[in-house]
Amino acid sequence: MADRKPIESWLTDMDGVLIHEGVPIPGAEAFLKKLRDSGKPFLVLTNNSIYTARDLHARLLRMGLDVPVENIWTSALATAKFLADQRPGGTAYVIGEAGLTTALHDIGYVLTDADPDYVVLGETRTYSFEAMTKAVRLINDGARFICTNPDETGPSLQGPLPATGAVAALITKATGKDPYFAGKPNPLMMRTGLNAIGAHSESSAMIGDRMDTDVLAGLEAGMRTYLVLTGLTKPDEVERYPFRPSETVDSIADLVDRI
Repeated sequence: MADRKPIESWLTDMDGVLIHEGVPIPGAEAFLKKLRDSGKPFLVLTNNSIYTARDLHARLLRMGLDVPVENIWTSALATAKFLADQRPGGTAYVIGEAGLTTALHDIGYVLTDADPDYVVLGETRTYSFEAMTKAVRLINDGARFICTNPDETGPSLQGPLPATGAVAALITKATGKDPYFAGKPNPLMMRTGLNAIGAHSESSAMIGDRMDTDVLAGLEAGMRTYLVLTGLTKPDEVERYPFRPSETVDSIADLVDRI
């Protein structure tokens, strides 16, 4: 690692790194302030596709964390960028919330259940059997299956919740068709994010709390990776994976002086 270029841009996951169950993690505010003051390009990433970047900016600001809208990159935005490149001006049947539908509207997509080009599955707290049945039938009729992220569970105050990946598995079982996942650990999300801020992977770092998404995505995108232990991955779990982060630290507070 001694010959690596200095870190000139930072990407960081949100849940488990900056916040935990709606509360800022100690050191997050100082880290973000130092990033803003440094003028270095940075992005806060999330695989959650429920909220728009503007929604997330407002939610974080209420917690005392100031992240400009242009510095937020979601799996919904990554999915929209992918679809805009693959099939400009296409059509999609969408299961998801405003973060996803807004991103697709913004690239000129028409949302429809009449012979759509794609079925796009995102995060929602109101998955309906009717919507999933329609998705299965449209995929069987030829629509291509896209999913914002593969996370099988998500956090809540009451414990884990079924998430996009779990619902995608149900649809795959019913159709025999696997989705294309646009979000982490697909390095596509990282590379499109880096392009959005004019950064290069060789001089960028990814901070995350999950080995299977954050660290893997950063590794495959060619970035330096930092695992924090304030989220889902515990110290004794790191060695179970066939890959390693560049460095493991206790929390985001340990990285403030690295900027």
